[in-house]
Parts: sequence; structure tokens; C-alpha cells
Amino acid sequence: MAKDPRWDNVVVIDHPLVQHKLSILRDVGTGAKEFRELVKELAMLEAYEATRSFQLLETVVRTPITQTTTFVLAGKKVAVIPILRAGLGMVEGIIELIPAAKVGHIGLYRDPETLQPVEYYCKLPEDIGERDVLIVDPMLATGGSAAAAVQFLRDRGAREINLLVLLAAPEGIEEVNRLCRDVTIYTCAIDSHLNDHGYIVPGLGDAGDRLFGTK
Repeated sequence: MAKDPRWDNVVVIDHPLVQHKLSILRDVGTGAKEFRELVKELAMLEAYEATRSFQLLETVVRTPITQTTTFVLAGKKVAVIPILRAGLGMVEGIIELIPAAKVGHIGLYRDPETLQPVEYYCKLPEDIGERDVLIVDPMLATGGSAAAAVQFLRDRGAREINLLVLLAAPEGIEEVNRLCRDVTIYTCAIDSHLNDHGYIVPGLGDAGDRLFGTK
């Protein structure tokens, strides 16, 4: 795990397993089934790093041998908020790691002409203001959808927000930071740039289409 020197709120997950799985994910020959499995695994590994700052409390348990002092999470409540539809692919891996987390959904689509996000659905846990929020979306491209999602959550009372993506473009990071500077961004890689169609280069194509086998 390393901070990118260009942005103090961006964390790159550089673990060898993450980079290995990301390489397979990028490959055009990777089919939908394997792609889904890799997204799930990468989301779990990323959430492992994103929850590293969670506080612990001491507790006492009895093992089969003796009584001992151990540690448990200090009452942390988590909400996982996928940006539909590609963000859905990341939820299962995080829920396996944090089974008590609640899941909300934000539906956004990118206008093909303006590349700006348009909201069509938003359903969140009622106690969203009391939870650490993990917004998940495989790609941080233009940054419009991610920044809009953060703002929707802020408007509904969310306070602690992290953004988990698998790939990020510099343009997307800059846009999120312009509008939401207090959000920490976790990513497995920062790619070169966006092309004229708003796709990350080299990227991995359309994450939603590859997850669900659509075009």
C-alpha cells in the first residue's frame, strides 16, 4: 500500500497479489465468469486495506487452553454503496470480509454527449450518517459519477466516506479532489489518461459489460 506523491488522499494497493489479479482482469481474453471472480477478489483485498485504520477495543475470551486478552472492532458500522451497475461486482467480496455491513445503491449513468452523471436511483441505509461509507465502482474515469455519488451521500447525512475503485485515471482523481477533497481514494492502479470517448487508457474496457456479458 503506497501513497501517490501527486495526491495525498490517493492510496495505491500495490500488493503483488493485487497486481497479478489486475493483470488478468485487464486481459481482453478473460471471460465474464473469471472477470467477476477477479473483481470480487480485488474488492475484498482493497477493503482489507481500506479498513486498516479501524479502531480496536480490548476484550477477554477463553480459548481451549486458557483465558486471554484479544481485540475486536470498536463498534464500527459500515455501509457499502455500489454505483450501479458495475459497482455491484465489488459488493460480494466486501460483504464476505465485513458481513455486518449494510448495502445501499446509487444509480447513475453517464450522458454519452456531455459525459456528465445523471441520477436515476438512490436507496441508502437509514443510519447512513452513523456508518463509515465505502463507495465502490471499478472505474474512476472522468470522476463525475464518483463526485456526484459523494455529494448525494453528503446531502443525506453521510460523513465518513472512502472511494474504492480498481482503476483510476488522473482526470478522475482531479475531478473528485476538486469537488470532494476530504474523500480518500483507494485504487489498484493509476493509468495514463482518458481517451476521446472517456475510457481509461490502457484500462480494461467497459467494466459493466465485462462483468455481465453485455455490449
